[in-house]
Amino acid sequence: MADTGRDAGKRVCPVALTIAGSDSSGGAGIQADLKTFTVLGVYGMSAITAITAQNTTEVADVHVLPVAAVAAQIDAVMGDIGCDAAKTGMLATAKIVEIVADAVKRWDISRLVIDPVMVSKTGHKLLADDACEVLKRRLLPLAAVVTPNLPEAETLAGRAISDEEDMIAAARELCRSGCQAVVIKGGHRPGDCNDYLYERDSGSLRVLAGERVQTSSTHGTGCTFSAALAACLALGMSVAESAWVAKEFVTAAIAGALPLGFGHGPTNHIAAGETLRAKLRETGSADDTRA
Repeated sequence: MADTGRDAGKRVCPVALTIAGSDSSGGAGIQADLKTFTVLGVYGMSAITAITAQNTTEVADVHVLPVAAVAAQIDAVMGDIGCDAAKTGMLATAKIVEIVADAVKRWDISRLVIDPVMVSKTGHKLLADDACEVLKRRLLPLAAVVTPNLPEAETLAGRAISDEEDMIAAARELCRSGCQAVVIKGGHRPGDCNDYLYERDSGSLRVLAGERVQTSSTHGTGCTFSAALAACLALGMSVAESAWVAKEFVTAAIAGALPLGFGHGPTNHIAAGETLRAKLRETGSADDTRA
């Protein structure tokens, strides 16, 4: 495990940090990340970038925190506890992207998962237009894994994506920005929900196969997937292992989704943990061949 932080040697369990927005409904953002960390046996910490007033039907209001407050949160936990992995979610503005990139470099966070959150499930913009280029230039080169959905991948790669070949090409294009690996998620495509993992150094491509679950309860799926991936990296798994477990976890969370609210309901992190543990008992531990 990485020994990032002053008191890393004192830790008795893996530790992960999420840098993201707060979701008052508990289905996405910081709340979904911390639930995922906990269920997977990782101690979770947070640095909040924005406070959102939202539920399953809308994002009613967003209050972006001052950049100094975001930096202070990261420095406080990293200077005392450190982390074995970290992830980013909603970063909101170009200035916050810059301050997070500075903190990642300052604290030498190598196991970094970037979920380039741009739009909420209900269609509310969560990343300013001028922040996209800053994200590509400053933060993507620091990432161990980037986890865009199809619209996010199109924006970051600057190309339309209509089929598997396009997804693979976009993953390779994003890796040229400097990140070590990309998982392009296929949930926005009709039919199957296959994701594609491309690792830059080895040039390997893996298909994370998935069957579509017919449900409207998909609030927080991207946050949950990226948090599960970060948790697995904190546990010492490889990128390929982590991506496979994250895929299994989010699929189970969707399948066991909670019937809450009148819109896009939340996934079920507790049920996902139980399902994943049962599957791992049946198959043994995760390994690269499953990805």
